[in-house]
Amino acid sequence: MDLFDKVSEDIKNAMKAKDKVALETLRNVKKFFIEAKTAPGANDTLTDDAALKIIQKLVKQGKDSADIYQKQGRQDLAEAELAQVKVMEAYLPQQMSPEELEAALKEIIAETGATDAKDMGKVMGVASKKLAGLAEGRAISAKVKELLG
Repeated sequence: MDLFDKVSEDIKNAMKAKDKVALETLRNVKKFFIEAKTAPGANDTLTDDAALKIIQKLVKQGKDSADIYQKQGRQDLAEAELAQVKVMEAYLPQQMSPEELEAALKEIIAETGATDAKDMGKVMGVASKKLAGLAEGRAISAKVKELLG
């Protein structure tokens, strides 16, 4: 079962369970999936990789929105965003721990021969591809700066 079908099935389960947060979140995710499937050149297909990228983007947007709401003192809205993020994160692969991320980045730095902050672009290019879906870009960038700086 691909990710599109899994989300569709989980929408039905959320309806039966009367889980409003999951239902609203998954309907939104499915809307983005359908838009991607019907985009010009998509040939009415959606790979799991493309679906994961969509979910990652929505999770990042949700976290960013929650941060903004918290800064504005709107805890109620922040909690609603974070509840939706939690539903979407269930579809993402397990994220790396900070220790695992550091070990992987040290390996990439050695592989690319990077020595200082000037080589950050080289390291980030490789790290972004290798660690896609396993760690947030922000976390990767911060750790690379720390290791090279």
